[in-house]
Amino acid sequence: MDRIDNRTNDQIRPVTITPSFQEFADGSVLIESGKTRVICSVSVDDKVPPFLKNSGRGWVTAEYSMLPRATLVRTPRDITKGSINGRSQEIQRLIGRSLRSVVDMNALGERTLQIDCDVIQADGGTRTASITGSYVAVYQALYNMVSMGVFNEIPIKDKLAAISVGVLKDEVLCDLCYEEDSTADCDFNVVMQGSGKFVELQGTAEGNPYSREILNKIIDTADKAIRELFEIQQKAIDSFTK
Repeated sequence: MDRIDNRTNDQIRPVTITPSFQEFADGSVLIESGKTRVICSVSVDDKVPPFLKNSGRGWVTAEYSMLPRATLVRTPRDITKGSINGRSQEIQRLIGRSLRSVVDMNALGERTLQIDCDVIQADGGTRTASITGSYVAVYQALYNMVSMGVFNEIPIKDKLAAISVGVLKDEVLCDLCYEEDSTADCDFNVVMQGSGKFVELQGTAEGNPYSREILNKIIDTADKAIRELFEIQQKAIDSFTK
């Protein structure tokens, strides 16, 4: 089908990952995926939540938010409402558990990696861009700790990236922009490790239900796209490790 930006059905948007975007963070990137832009930063804290105290294990957690004019219509800040909205809470939990799947908590020791994902422009795929960008920001933070002699090697067990895939007019489309996402019959967010194992498959039929055949095609499309993202992540990592 003809897509808004003339991409093929399985083609991701242009992705750029700029490391060291924030000077004072332990690790940070600006990830741009089409018109979507997210700042991902990592802060290392030498303590863990109470339930991990004296366990010798570390923790990874995340916070996610949008600037008010990241969207077409202004979105009020959570602080004005007195509580975080449900969507933001769901997304930051997804980011945290995705990154925990690849960080070696035992090797991290009793430290917390606090990830902050701030969307400065939203055009679909903000949660998946946040995961993909956060992986590089976490890698940079841990690489810097190796450089300082805190670790002998980077305590990361595998690669990690994420992509959105949807179904529109019976066709499987990769990396949906907002206009496609808002009209899709179903929308998936797929998080995958370098091994090919999946951390998360979030999929909901907004309109017509999807078949097993379509589900298989969604997974195949996501697999191909995420492997392309691994290459983009690696180039960003190479820029500060070589």
